[in-house]
Amino acid sequence: MKVTVVGTGYVGLVTAACLAEMGNHVLGLDVDEAKIALLRAGQVPIHEPGLEAVVRRNAAAGRLQFTTDIAAAVAHGTLQFIGVGTPPGEDGSADLQHVLAAAGAIGAAMTDYKVIVNKSTVPVGTAERVRASVHAALCARGMADLPFAVVSNPEFLKEGAAIEDCMRPDRIIVGADDERAVLLLRALYMPFMRNHDRLQVMDPRSAELTKYAANAMLATRISFMNELAGLAEQLGADIEQVRRGIGSDPRIGTHFLYAGAGYGGSCFPKDVKALLHTARAAEVPLAVLAAVDQANARQKQVLADKIAARFGDDLQGRRFALWGLAFKPETDDMREAPSLDLVHGLLARGAEVLAYDPVAQATGRAALDERLRDLPMTTRRRLHLRDHAHDVLPGTDALVVVTEWKEFRNPDFDHLRATLRQPIVFDGRNLYDPGLLAAMGIEYHGIGRGASTPHRVALTEVPRRESALAD
Repeated sequence: MKVTVVGTGYVGLVTAACLAEMGNHVLGLDVDEAKIALLRAGQVPIHEPGLEAVVRRNAAAGRLQFTTDIAAAVAHGTLQFIGVGTPPGEDGSADLQHVLAAAGAIGAAMTDYKVIVNKSTVPVGTAERVRASVHAALCARGMADLPFAVVSNPEFLKEGAAIEDCMRPDRIIVGADDERAVLLLRALYMPFMRNHDRLQVMDPRSAELTKYAANAMLATRISFMNELAGLAEQLGADIEQVRRGIGSDPRIGTHFLYAGAGYGGSCFPKDVKALLHTARAAEVPLAVLAAVDQANARQKQVLADKIAARFGDDLQGRRFALWGLAFKPETDDMREAPSLDLVHGLLARGAEVLAYDPVAQATGRAALDERLRDLPMTTRRRLHLRDHAHDVLPGTDALVVVTEWKEFRNPDFDHLRATLRQPIVFDGRNLYDPGLLAAMGIEYHGIGRGASTPHRVALTEVPRRESALAD
């Protein structure tokens, strides 16, 4: 099939590459000439494992091409995927200007039946707005009777595993009220579901809400565990043991139950806020989701607060090593990354920060420059990015683990203890065994690992244990 994908950002490029991998002829459209030139040269502007190989392979085979020519792109495919960004507005709402502009451009250039497929994450009711934009453009050309369909087909891609998710989807949501459009989408996705039918057809509004509901649920699980981690610290419990205990229940499962430094990225923060905005507009309170958002904002301050509690609020003269900047491993995405708040908090308290990330050095520098704009230049100069994990350690007062990259999972603890000015680790992702580090003479501070910290709440029905009082 011939397919056009409007937008070559994260969603658009992955979608285009995977559709081409299945034998379709895909034309990717973007107004950014520099990005298109980069893609034509076989280079991918984002870090996503496996993506560059798929792009190059299909470009070489002639199945994947890129253009800035809107007319050529609209003429190319009956299926017109819209995969442009929907950044959050100041009120939390999703900004639809790029989606509606893409829809209008399609309407201004189409000459035969098209299926406009919303791949971007959009609020409920966007399909109607896209339909209105296309229809208005057709009316302006005197072609109001030209048939077209609008479909909601949300993506469910995890950064760092997007190619796998796209090639082996656990479900394919198609929100449509046009039978011909459904048949075309079913034919397009048939190669992705040879084992069993994963395609679910529903109305467009339900499809749009499904995407937000999925991300809201996952964000809720994370914030729930983060709040439980705070309680575990007060009660002398270990959130990792709690996680394993409840994760064994098949009704709960193991995914998205890890306590940490808060969630970030391009989806969860934005989509939670957008869904809350939608609910407010509909005058339907989402109290649980509002608490999720608030809990995550608090959680992003936890590491800085732990460091201040250990060293004092005035960190003048202190130096800290940071491992990890990206919001999660296997990506260079810095959007809403917890490291941004942590670095800001440490610098504002007077500390010096040495940071390393295996992939997000360039994107990290750009995002940190933006996040730290409110600080004086002399303060910002106390941030240093280094090219190797060990380069940030010498002479620092503690190591702070922010992103759970594989290379951080089993470091040389003897080297850590010998290199740090003080053998102290703040483990923002609970990668390490507190008992092991204690045995090696390293002071350990995790998230919700209260079994090795003093009790702060006396429970008359539970006897206090010496093991739970040990630092």
